[in-house]
This record gives sequence, C-alpha cells and structure tokens, in this order.
Amino acid sequence: MPRVWECGSREVSVEKEMRDVAVQIVRFLDPHNPGVVECKLVDAKGFAHTFVDKVPIFATEVLDAQSVYPQPGSVRCRIISQSQDSEGRQLVRISTLWPDGIESSEGMSEFVVLPAQLSTFPRTAS
Repeated sequence: MPRVWECGSREVSVEKEMRDVAVQIVRFLDPHNPGVVECKLVDAKGFAHTFVDKVPIFATEVLDAQSVYPQPGSVRCRIISQSQDSEGRQLVRISTLWPDGIESSEGMSEFVVLPAQLSTFPRTAS
C-alpha cells in the first residue's frame, strides 16, 4: 500500500509524486566528512540555480577534490503540478523542500523543469 502524506488540504502519494531532478555537480567545496559540493540545476527557461550541500544529497558515489567535475547528479523532489507552455512544451513544477529540505543558494525551492530532467525515485548507484 502506498504511503500517503497530508500536504495542505490534499493527500500526496509519496511513490507517485517523488522524483529525482537532474543537476550537474560542478565542484568540490569542503572535505569535511562526507564532503560538500556545488551543483547547478537549469530550469525550463534556461536559468541556472546553485545548490550547495553534502555529497550524498546529490550523488550515490563517493566524491572528493580529485573527482572529475562536472558530473551528473540529482536532487530528490516532489511534483507539485504539470502544465504546458505557449510553445506546447510540457512543464513540471517541482519542490526540493520535501523530502530533504533543499533550497538553492538564492533561497528557492520550487522550480519549473522539463519532464526529461526527472527520473523515477529512488536513485541507485551506477
């Protein structure tokens, strides 16, 4: 049976709504265990949003200062809504606040991305 969480006035099925959104891990910032990295998320309009957090938030691999950058990563997120823009592109509004409480360096946690940027949760090590 799927887990259901109350989200405001509606219930959200965790398994149905959870995804990973693709990011680029661009650099290693701090070696303190487990390490801190900087990532970029490019939204549907082409704007880059910066995230800084511990390596396990973005990757299943062990990363350090000697790792090759940039490299792909992801952030767990929740789908809020889906829509279509004036050009007919499918768009997905996501929140990175749930389940991991992740915000961009600019304090943003909601982003509009393309469906191709999303993958099914949970991520696995490659």
